[in-house]
Amino acid sequence: MQTELKKILENLYNKYNHQEFIPPDPLQFVYKYTNNSDREIVAFFASALAYGRVEQIEKSLHDLFNRMGSSPFEFVKSFNASSKAKLRGFKHRFNDENDIADLAMIFKKVLTKYLSLEKFFLHGYNESDGTILPALEIFCDNLMKIHDKPVSRGLGYLLCKPSSGSPCKRLNLFLRWMVRDDEVDSGLWSCVDKAKLIIPVDVHIARLTGFLLMHARANMNLKAAIEITHAFAELNPADPVKYDFALSRIGILENCDGKFRPQCKLCQLCNYCIKRNAEKGA
Repeated sequence: MQTELKKILENLYNKYNHQEFIPPDPLQFVYKYTNNSDREIVAFFASALAYGRVEQIEKSLHDLFNRMGSSPFEFVKSFNASSKAKLRGFKHRFNDENDIADLAMIFKKVLTKYLSLEKFFLHGYNESDGTILPALEIFCDNLMKIHDKPVSRGLGYLLCKPSSGSPCKRLNLFLRWMVRDDEVDSGLWSCVDKAKLIIPVDVHIARLTGFLLMHARANMNLKAAIEITHAFAELNPADPVKYDFALSRIGILENCDGKFRPQCKLCQLCNYCIKRNAEKGA
C-alpha cells in the first residue's frame, strides 16, 4: 500500500506542483515581489492571515500589501507613526490594524539587529532536534519578548505557539514556504532542514489524510499534525511535507468534500480511497 500511495502522491506532485496552480493560495503574494527581503516579510504576513474563506483572505492581503507600498520590507524596517496610520481601518476576521502594527514593530526590531527573520529564527534552531517545533516555540517566545508589553489576543493568535497544543497551521505553512525549494515553495531559508518540517494541517489535508487512514482523530491538534507528518515521513523521510501543496489542490481546485461524485473517478486517489475506506469499515 505504501508503494502504491507514494506513486500516486508523486503523480499528484508532478501534476499540481507548478506555479500556475498557486492562486488562490496566499503564497501567490510572495511571488509578486522580486526582492527576497520583501518575499520573507510578505510570506509571514500572508501565512499569518491565511484563515477563513479564500476570497476574504485574498481581499485582506491585497488590502494589506497595498497599504505597505512597493516594499513591505522597507515598510516594516522603517515602521513609525506614519506607517501605522496607513494601517488604519485594516481588518481581517480576528485581527485588526493594531495586531499588524504590533507585529510590524516587532519585526522592525528584529530586522534592525538580525537583518532577516531567518537569522533570528536560527538562534533557536538546533540540528539535533527531531522536528522544527522546539525552534518554532523559541521563535514565538522571542518575538513576544521583543514586544515587551502584554500580548493582545490578536497578536497571540498570529504567534500561536506549539506548546498551546495548536497544530500551528499558519506558522508551519510559513516554514514550508521558506524552507522547501521547488517550483512552488521559495526555498529562501537555506539553513533549515526540510526533514524537520511539520505539515500545515488545513481542512483539506485533515480530510484527505483521514480518508487515507493517516490519522483517526476528530480534533486537528498538534498531535494530529505530528501523526500525519510521521505518516508522510514513512513515504519520504527527507521531505515529509513535499506532498502538502499538491494534495491540498484536490480539496481547493477539485472541490473534494469527502462525498463521492461522478468526477471522483477522475481523481488519482479514487481507487486508493475506496480501498482504504473499505478497510476502515471492515
